[in-house]
Amino acid sequence: MMSKTLWLESMKYQKAQHPETTSSGGDFLHELTRRDQVFSFLKPPYNPKVDVKNGMLLYVEGVSVSFDGFKAINDLNLYIKEGELRCIIGPNGAGKTTMMDIITGKTRPDEGEVWLGQQLDLLKMDEAQIANAGIGRKFQKPTVFEAITVWENLELAMAGSKTTWHLFRARLTGEQKCDIEKVLALIGLETQYAMLAGKLSHGQKQWLEIGMLLMQKPKLLLVDEPVAGMTHQEMDRTAELLRSLAGDHSIVVVEHDMEFVRSIASTVTVLHQGHVLAEGSMKDVQENPKVREVYLGQ
Repeated sequence: MMSKTLWLESMKYQKAQHPETTSSGGDFLHELTRRDQVFSFLKPPYNPKVDVKNGMLLYVEGVSVSFDGFKAINDLNLYIKEGELRCIIGPNGAGKTTMMDIITGKTRPDEGEVWLGQQLDLLKMDEAQIANAGIGRKFQKPTVFEAITVWENLELAMAGSKTTWHLFRARLTGEQKCDIEKVLALIGLETQYAMLAGKLSHGQKQWLEIGMLLMQKPKLLLVDEPVAGMTHQEMDRTAELLRSLAGDHSIVVVEHDMEFVRSIASTVTVLHQGHVLAEGSMKDVQENPKVREVYLGQ
């Protein structure tokens, strides 16, 4: 039965998260030895409402929003392919956080359209519905539950019923335990499973939060500055983790560390004054005169 501490944390968690219930099996030992792709049970479940038959998962078209007369987002157009790993860069105030707020339903734009696939209009959905549709967001500061263990954090985040009665009476099935073990292996915290999350290093907390999102099987992951404050070794491990998730998930990474961006990105989008200034490979972006002027200070 769930511990009192975990149950109390569950009550807090359910206010912000409303994941769906899905699970799949597979040969655990076989999958643990694979590093070329994500575990099969982590692959997002098929959702007939998320129509990606043309290969495009997210559409942000003609979006603008103002705050007290300041135009934080100005006619923004952004398209994310299914399975793509995209990096978003730009100076402070470029609109990166506001863009993610709009996609997740925290902020409503003054105009424009935002679609997940071709059938889900995100602007007609609230934050919980958007999360249920398959969009997960990781903020810059890790938001793990420090008073409970690594294992319990993943258990808390697991897709499934979050009613009070269910959480109080919850018992993990063998399959669910296997799922948690797979995520622990993926994020590199197998030996820390019984450690209180508050005792983890900064980088380990970042990986744990990514693991918590993965327990919900999102189609799109929005990741805000995942390597801020990390050591070089932790940065390398984070790059490996994000690259392993691409293909089965679409990932949008907002980051300031250009070395890290170069290590993971095939396509980079540069925002400036709430608008796309440039887009392309890291090499193309670095050689773009406008980018060098407004972002690199040259």
